[in-house]
Amino acid sequence: MDNNNGVASTGAIARFLNGIERVGNKLPDPAMIFLSAMLIIWVLSWLLSGISFDAIDPRTGETIIVNNLLTGDSLASFLSNMVVTFTSFAPLGVVLVAMLGVGVAEHSGYINTGIKLMLKRTPQFLLTPTIILIAIVSHTATDAGYVLVIPLAGVIYYAMGRHPLAGIAAAFAGVSGGFSANFIPSGIDPLLQSFTQSAAHIIEPGMSVNPLNNWFFTGISSLFIILLGWFITARIVEPRLQKTPVDGDTDDLPEFHEITGKEKKAFVISTLVMLVGIGVLIYASLGTDSSLRHDGSLTSFQAPLMKSIVPLIFLLFWVPGAVYGFTAGTFKTTKDMIDAMSKAMHGMAYYIVMAFFCALFIAAFSQSNLGALLAIEGAQVLKAMALPSAITIVGIIFLTAFVNLFVGSASAKWALLAPIFVPMLMQLGISPDLTQAAYRVGDSSSNIITPLMPYFPLVVVYCQKYVKGTGIGTLVAMMLPFSVAFLIGWSLFLLAYWWIGIPLGLQASYIYPAG
Repeated sequence: MDNNNGVASTGAIARFLNGIERVGNKLPDPAMIFLSAMLIIWVLSWLLSGISFDAIDPRTGETIIVNNLLTGDSLASFLSNMVVTFTSFAPLGVVLVAMLGVGVAEHSGYINTGIKLMLKRTPQFLLTPTIILIAIVSHTATDAGYVLVIPLAGVIYYAMGRHPLAGIAAAFAGVSGGFSANFIPSGIDPLLQSFTQSAAHIIEPGMSVNPLNNWFFTGISSLFIILLGWFITARIVEPRLQKTPVDGDTDDLPEFHEITGKEKKAFVISTLVMLVGIGVLIYASLGTDSSLRHDGSLTSFQAPLMKSIVPLIFLLFWVPGAVYGFTAGTFKTTKDMIDAMSKAMHGMAYYIVMAFFCALFIAAFSQSNLGALLAIEGAQVLKAMALPSAITIVGIIFLTAFVNLFVGSASAKWALLAPIFVPMLMQLGISPDLTQAAYRVGDSSSNIITPLMPYFPLVVVYCQKYVKGTGIGTLVAMMLPFSVAFLIGWSLFLLAYWWIGIPLGLQASYIYPAG
């Protein structure tokens, strides 16, 4: 399936995507889009603040009120909290800390050597599914996929003589578009379950929902997403990119020479150091009384291990990168190592600017309550339509995908939607487990086409390393085939999964009350 002989780029799909790219790239810079969106939110909050809405906020039990952000107090609060709003923007710290470690590993040559060794053992035919698989597994380590897997996929494709943006697209599809496809349980499972169970208590107080109630479905979905992502990459994305020249700064593009004996020795030593460190971490995690656990759990979001993922990523690359650099001779002094970290931060300058405006927009959107109003009103419309069960499930998927374009956080959306969706479908005889599965499909599918997703600007930066003219339109057009295919294909997959009757997960059912 992985070849460059796919559908010709002159087809109808390619023309449609090219049109989206042209329109999208005429939009202002992403930073200005976030700024403009924030100003629009301010104006809307002022216009809607005097209107009474019937929508009830399930989190408080009170009527939704749109907060006016143009009052004197609101503007004063905006100015006084601007610095904190920016510095507390979660993706900013995640990206910068991780990239400090990755910078040492990259500029020392450790990653370069590792990729060359890996390429000797990975057939070109299996490159794309392997990357999507790794991207899906990276969900277990929270945001690791965004800061590691996606940029490395571009490097690997470039080294293979294939278009690096195709590698970035495949990895982005796995990390973000396939966010709910994973055969390894992660912290998101108990997080969503907690909202599902609370919502189910509206109909049946005391009802228990297993944290792994969707595990079988998300595990089998991994295979589906890998195959579908592989097909889209090979047949649509990669052929279309053939006419896009790689014009990035040659000094920043990876160079691949033959591995010397000294480099191979340095790689073995540094990798052994890394493995020893991982071994120590595993040993420290053993035992229910480990300091890295929370109430005996390693995967809880409250577990110190989960909270330490980003620092661990930093160490996982910084330590072997430094060992490699001094062993191979690419680092002569500690200043060389610090210079490598500085170069990594230089490449993040554009992202930092975008993150500043993105943080301000997201804060304004949240404070105005417009996101909550959008989600609740949409769910009420769906409820009022009283559609058949299967169509209702599809409706939930599509509504979630639409709301996801504006409210990116999976947990924040489910906190709003679960108290509406779960009781509504329980009254139709549909279990909370199936409702949650439908939500997860919709939540994942549109992640990769919304510029309002916090990591979207970062992926634009990754692409610009190879193609300088990459803009919002370029990335949206590149990812749209994945998004549409995932939304439609995954919805049908869930319906087929339901029709066959394969268990959704542990102690899960399709009907309510469970028979």
